[in-house]
Amino acid sequence: MVPGLSQIVGQGAALAALDGKPVEADALVLFGATGDLCHRKIFPSLYQLVRRGRLKMPVIGVAKAGWSRDQLIERLRDSMKNFVKDADPTVVERFVALVQYVDGDYGALETFKQLRKLLGAAQHPMHYLAIPPSMFPLVVTQLAAAQCDTGARVVIEKPFGRDLASAHALNQTLHRIFDESAIFRIDHYLGKEPVQNLLYFRFANSFLEPIWNRNYVAGVQITMAEEIGVAGRGKFYDEAGAIRDVIQNHLLQVVSFLAMEPPVNGSGEALRDEAVKVFKALRPLTPQDLVRGQFKGYRDEPGVAPGSNVETFAAVRFHIDSWRWSGVPFYVRAGKRLPVTATEVVVELRQPPARVFGDAAPCQPNYWRFRVGPDQAIAMGAHTKQAGERMLGREVELYVDQKAPEEMEPYERLIGDAIGGDATLFAREDEVEAAWAAVDPVLNVPTPVYEYDPGTWGPAEAFNIIHGDCGWHDPGPTANSWTRWPLRV
Repeated sequence: MVPGLSQIVGQGAALAALDGKPVEADALVLFGATGDLCHRKIFPSLYQLVRRGRLKMPVIGVAKAGWSRDQLIERLRDSMKNFVKDADPTVVERFVALVQYVDGDYGALETFKQLRKLLGAAQHPMHYLAIPPSMFPLVVTQLAAAQCDTGARVVIEKPFGRDLASAHALNQTLHRIFDESAIFRIDHYLGKEPVQNLLYFRFANSFLEPIWNRNYVAGVQITMAEEIGVAGRGKFYDEAGAIRDVIQNHLLQVVSFLAMEPPVNGSGEALRDEAVKVFKALRPLTPQDLVRGQFKGYRDEPGVAPGSNVETFAAVRFHIDSWRWSGVPFYVRAGKRLPVTATEVVVELRQPPARVFGDAAPCQPNYWRFRVGPDQAIAMGAHTKQAGERMLGREVELYVDQKAPEEMEPYERLIGDAIGGDATLFAREDEVEAAWAAVDPVLNVPTPVYEYDPGTWGPAEAFNIIHGDCGWHDPGPTANSWTRWPLRV
């Protein structure tokens, strides 16, 4: 710890509040300002916040790049050109006028003293750490040493650790400087409109509640499929794999939205309290709940170890040991080089207790389908009578397109929320650790890695973890395309 730090630890403390509401941040500090994340995602989102009149505070970039402010501005303008459609030049200039820059080593206290000078009279700065997680401890320690933490909040990017132990250690490090209420763990997936709509659709419609339980739901499937491979990120991906990259965070958050009990209200803490209950009810995974796969050719990707056994596909069976969901499997799969790029949730309902009309073939189940990306929709699978003399059925889907013309991008929504101190869509300490606890038992246990051909739905072994009459429901290429459930023979 930096000498003298013990006297200033905790000054970042809880977020100040006026009339019970968190105060707005009055300065935004971007660590890693010259990096790819800022270029592709954060700068375009800040542009939109400026356009909407939501961002008027100083924006201070910090990085060790040997750059000047002019070079950072050039990078910002390039971001507007490549990632903002029809950027308004007047808005761009308003954005540029807010930007300042500190170039320096994160290990040098002088860098943070310069930052302190630029912060000036700001009392509630927001420090956004768009940097590798290994740098978090150093940066938050230096913030405290330079008294940049007083009244501040900090935003950190996932991954929040690599396992339960490292997540716990990261939280301890952050809490030496900042109170939990001042820590915003950003997962862009929670900023997606269709993901938020899972919550709204569940709790704003009374017709779902009577059937949203183990008495009527046979199983839940969540699929995140990507046509692309590792897209030049071989070194990163070879250290992560599908479970760490998207299942432990993105997809388990979706599980919590689907499975949580009704919160007492829509506030951040009420929602996060219910999410924690879901994660704590998750039965820890065993090797029998997991099928891992790797697409042919993965080991030839740049940055990938020649003999790598890292999974590019994972299919997982979760169980939630709660009154509502006991006995209902939650199947989650994610993979690279699959037939389509799509993320879907399918809630399969139980079959009627008797086949009144004597259909010879097993019926496709009724279901709810939520298309989360890249396009979005809500649909319900049902049965109607075929035209003709006989009482024979056919499958139909009742479909609603959910795309909005002026939809916020995830980073714009989340950064705006963090500026305002709204933590509803950010992960809390106990959420993160409870989610890691569910997957931790299988992270370092050697299990088979089955090879699969690019363009397929992963290894055939993934079919075996599904219980019941039906297999995996494969997303179609578009939101309004659907396929029959594969039935066991």
